[in-house]
Amino acid sequence: MSSHHPDPNLNQANVLGTPLASCCFDPITGYYRNGFCHTGPQDQGLHTVCAQMTSEFLQFSAERGNDLITPIPEYNFKGLQPGDYWCICALRWIEALELGMAPKIKLEACHESLSELVSLQVLESYAL
Repeated sequence: MSSHHPDPNLNQANVLGTPLASCCFDPITGYYRNGFCHTGPQDQGLHTVCAQMTSEFLQFSAERGNDLITPIPEYNFKGLQPGDYWCICALRWIEALELGMAPKIKLEACHESLSELVSLQVLESYAL
């Protein structure tokens, strides 16, 4: 399977200006639950950062009201573990960055809109 979306009409760009790579299919991530950090008008939280979860970040997120650890079976969500990849909200990642606890990111899978909020130099310093 290609790391880019198979439908060229759905392809979006990443922060490097190339086609957006997939973030994770297991667990299936993304605002649209298609494995990509795509965004659109409905995505008020801008789920554009493909981040590798750490226990520190998962706890940080839970403390701010977004529990990504607890399974929610009715939404087919098994809960995240350290090491999992997930499309997280840009502003939450920036908040973690400012506090020195931002998780590493998969640069090729971070949506291009993130570069409007964070410099490429900073993003590259957090790239896996």
